[in-house]
Amino acid sequence: MTARHPPLQPDPAWLRAFATLMSRIDAALGPARPKKPVVVCIAGGAAMHFYTGERYSRDVDAKIFARVMIDPQQLQVAYQGNDGRARLLYFDTQHNDSFALLHHAAYDDARPVSIDGIAARRLDIRLLTPVDLAVSKLSRFSAQDQDDIRALARHGLVTAAALRKRAEAALPEYVDNLERIRNSIDIACKQADEITRRKAGNGTLS
Repeated sequence: MTARHPPLQPDPAWLRAFATLMSRIDAALGPARPKKPVVVCIAGGAAMHFYTGERYSRDVDAKIFARVMIDPQQLQVAYQGNDGRARLLYFDTQHNDSFALLHHAAYDDARPVSIDGIAARRLDIRLLTPVDLAVSKLSRFSAQDQDDIRALARHGLVTAAALRKRAEAALPEYVDNLERIRNSIDIACKQADEITRRKAGNGTLS
């Protein structure tokens, strides 16, 4: 059975800038077709924007499963937002998931996404699933991370039960403070549960 995915909601202008970034990474692979597609897995605020249409992320956090040599100047795109304002989108070359809480199957389970102008046989672009995206935000657990988890819950993309199950399954491979991360899990699950119950109670959120 084919997995059912929630609809994606990126802003069209932002999406065009994202497609330009991906096309430049694709071009850096060279003219020859790779023996197998190079996977690019999108996380962070960019993945959040794909799923919710909220929070215009200026940077793209992603893991590229190949060595790609590209001029850093090619990893930023200026574009005009729908509000007429000049904006910048850039690929974050400093992104590192080594110390994040992440399920061992997160990249295998990531959602493929079709991007105009990109051949999937060359560049396989994927998004962390909503629950893995939420789990990845538990390590730092800043105010922005908590807002993101609440937004995923508000859009019906994450439940407290699913978040706890996935996060606790990832704990054996976590290398940082377990007490702190367990506390983050508890707080995030409580917040997600409150949002779910409020939605069930009145169908709206203030």
